[in-house]
Amino acid sequence: MSSDPSRQQVPYQQLVQVVLAQIRRGELRPGDKLPSTSQLAAEHGLASGTVQRALAELRARGAVYSQAGRGSFVSSPEAKELAVPTVEDLARELAELRERVEELEQAQQTGLRVSPDT
Repeated sequence: MSSDPSRQQVPYQQLVQVVLAQIRRGELRPGDKLPSTSQLAAEHGLASGTVQRALAELRARGAVYSQAGRGSFVSSPEAKELAVPTVEDLARELAELRERVEELEQAQQTGLRVSPDT
């Protein structure tokens, strides 16, 4: 087994890492159009479904966006930051949800005590 981490990844993950590395190095800049699915498939020796899965992952990460009939483009850094919630955002949302659950539990308990049918 190879110690190269990229060899341990499935092909679509390898392509995701290649594109992200190109973005980090500035080879792909915000607004740049990515090659078509068929071009990426041929260039990397992958099936088109594998490339589509990689593009879906890149979109989910906020690294690229797609426009129907036009292709996929590199997102701006600001768009990436907005697409990925921070730990602080998630912690704040979790605290709000916990508070709401506690309020609902208290309301339910109060309602049960007041109800003459219980």
